[in-house]
Amino acid sequence: MRLAELSERSGVPTATIKYYLREGLLEPGRQLNATTAEYDEEHLRRLRLVRAMIHIARVPVATVREVLGHVDDDSLGRTMRLGAALWALPQVPEPDAEDEHVVRARLEVDRLLETVGWSNAQALVTISPAYRSLVVAVATFRRLGYDWSPELIASYARLMHQAAVLDLDFMDTHPSEAEKVETAVAGAIFVEPVLQALHRLAQEEESARRYGFE
Repeated sequence: MRLAELSERSGVPTATIKYYLREGLLEPGRQLNATTAEYDEEHLRRLRLVRAMIHIARVPVATVREVLGHVDDDSLGRTMRLGAALWALPQVPEPDAEDEHVVRARLEVDRLLETVGWSNAQALVTISPAYRSLVVAVATFRRLGYDWSPELIASYARLMHQAAVLDLDFMDTHPSEAEKVETAVAGAIFVEPVLQALHRLAQEEESARRYGFE
């Protein structure tokens, strides 16, 4: 397809597509002559992802470029490729290592990983942004004075493992390595709000079952 058709099918203006091409967010098309290039379905798929990351998720262009660089890095195995792409997304800042709540939360999270048998996650604790996010969340909860038991957190962790199985099962239905990692990146950005919404709807449903509408 030519640029005009790519624009029409994606809903992205041609000027924006040209900008994405200049910024390295989209691979150049196959050059037909000095002024015309041809694009394919892979360009269309990637263009839609880039557009959504920038205009819906508000991910900065430089971050999108970094994420997609990891998506396309076929020198990495799938786990590292996926991890690098996800870790490049905006993350929470490093917590204060001397904060007493952070120190206790870090120990609690380490015990949690051991309890649920996430040995691979334990091996990544020094570099995984997800680990850092969990420590910050637990520390904040403790700072507010909530007594969230380790058993309850472990129960949530097991539910999230079931969600992760569904995520990767879906990811594996895609043919190429780049598409698999793209799907995981899209899931991290766009499926997590779905999970949050389902969680809140489930709370509302359970509340109505237990207590009625009075």
